[in-house]
Amino acid sequence: MNACAMVPRSATNTQPAVRWLARAARQLVLYGLVLLAPSMVWAAEGARSQLQAFVDQVQSATGQFTQTSLADPAQGARAAPQRGQFAFRRPGRFRWQILEPHEQLIVSDGQRVFQYDPDLEQVTERRADQAVGASPAALLFGSGSLADAFDLQDRPSRDGLAWLRAVPRNPDAGFVHVDIGLADDLPRRLELLDAFGQITRIDLSGVQTGVQLPEDTFDFEVPAGAALVRMN
Repeated sequence: MNACAMVPRSATNTQPAVRWLARAARQLVLYGLVLLAPSMVWAAEGARSQLQAFVDQVQSATGQFTQTSLADPAQGARAAPQRGQFAFRRPGRFRWQILEPHEQLIVSDGQRVFQYDPDLEQVTERRADQAVGASPAALLFGSGSLADAFDLQDRPSRDGLAWLRAVPRNPDAGFVHVDIGLADDLPRRLELLDAFGQITRIDLSGVQTGVQLPEDTFDFEVPAGAALVRMN
């Protein structure tokens, strides 16, 4: 009796069938990567182009923010969020006002940056080029080429946003990197990792662009009774 007759015909074709399925699976994976790659590149390029468009085209804006610090990244313990409002006009003029839970104010007239803490009754004054040069404020309120001050790195899209990581070229910037999530050519979220391992998340909302701002929006006078500390 022929030995092959002892084995069903379907069984004799098992090895070729397995090899064919494996080859087909590999082809599907490769095909899927080919389809996925353009969307990944698009998302990365989208984040870069959106951020640069925001810097180049939006000369003034107002909005609100919620700022949350992750006090312990390992455990996820969060401090009370801060809420407030902001305004800016390029180049370099901005007003960042925390309204709750404790009031604070940061104002730049383009030459100097003032930080006022009412609870401490203290104002800190710095030169704008020192305070803003390679800070997250430069990403939002500065002008020119971002690549001069930051190494820009593409990040995967998430939460419906296109993401970009900005790593300061200045090692004394005070933070490791900031991730910027963008949509519709506007920054929507910033996630900053500082030198102490603390993560700060800033959500921007109600952003209105091209607004006409009063001339005194970025003026600052030291309140009566407050101490002025000048940082050189």
